[in-house]
Amino acid sequence: MQLNSTQFSIELPPLPIQRPLLMLGHGTRDEDGRQAFLDFASAYQELDTSRPVVPCFLELTEPNIQTGVDFCVDRGYTDLSAVPILLFAARHNKFDVTNELDRARERHPELKFHYGRHFGINPEMLQFWRDRLAQLDAPTGIPRAETVLLVVGRGSSDPDANGDVYKLARLLWEGSNYATVETCFIGITHPRLEEGFRRARLYNPKQIIVLPHFLFTGALVKKIFDVSAQQQELYPDIKILNLPEIGLDPILFSLLRQREIETQLGQVQMNCELCKFRLAALDGNGSANSHHSHDHHHHHHHSHDHHHHHHDTPVDPYARVEDYHQRIWQVP
Repeated sequence: MQLNSTQFSIELPPLPIQRPLLMLGHGTRDEDGRQAFLDFASAYQELDTSRPVVPCFLELTEPNIQTGVDFCVDRGYTDLSAVPILLFAARHNKFDVTNELDRARERHPELKFHYGRHFGINPEMLQFWRDRLAQLDAPTGIPRAETVLLVVGRGSSDPDANGDVYKLARLLWEGSNYATVETCFIGITHPRLEEGFRRARLYNPKQIIVLPHFLFTGALVKKIFDVSAQQQELYPDIKILNLPEIGLDPILFSLLRQREIETQLGQVQMNCELCKFRLAALDGNGSANSHHSHDHHHHHHHSHDHHHHHHDTPVDPYARVEDYHQRIWQVP
């Protein structure tokens, strides 16, 4: 199948069920970022017009999730697949999106949601970045042994998601022959990008390659590029290269197809061993309840008929950034 807006073709496996797909984006105030997500949804729809693909956003811009749900309801659908277009499972994936879907079920009790999983870390994503990095080898002429790889994540109040950024960076570095890899974030948590550059310089590299692990452009990606340009001015003896964000690449269409099919076959599996919502059910004072073994109500086994029944709604222990930094070293 040809994708008209890009320079490649991609074959996708057929869908078992022609069920509408809610594509759940984070949301951004940056118009370029918003449009990039909508372009991704439009291109994915063009690849298979057998069912509606409905893009919507959790916050910051429109259309929101409730609008996307209403679009499907108005057309007579009661079974919906909902896939978060997110790299890692953090607060938005585990908490905010699911609450929005519960709100939709309260307004439309006949609805049945089949909630998918985020993109995560997988061989396809790792190979994508390896290929991007390989394209830089010949043009720069600087050996990898004199190059530091600097992986930049968005930053989250979820320690599990932040840990995944470090895992991704380590897996990319293994066997790569780069001098080392440093990991940092552009917001919310630490170390921040400026600290990442400082640590990278400790190795006296001739080159630093900045890898922004983001799906689409937006305010934060642009900030990464701006900070990198500032660093280049401050340290002209070190060559600083910026890779672009992932963008409209075949890997995203392929991964999304996998996630959509999982929701249709009831095969969604989530890794919840370190999920803060599983580890700690908090009382009003923020202390952990010892009885929390299955009060999670988040159905992390994720075959996901999505019946949350939030009569005992779990509380996000790091909902406020200030609380996150105060508690980050404490065991729940």
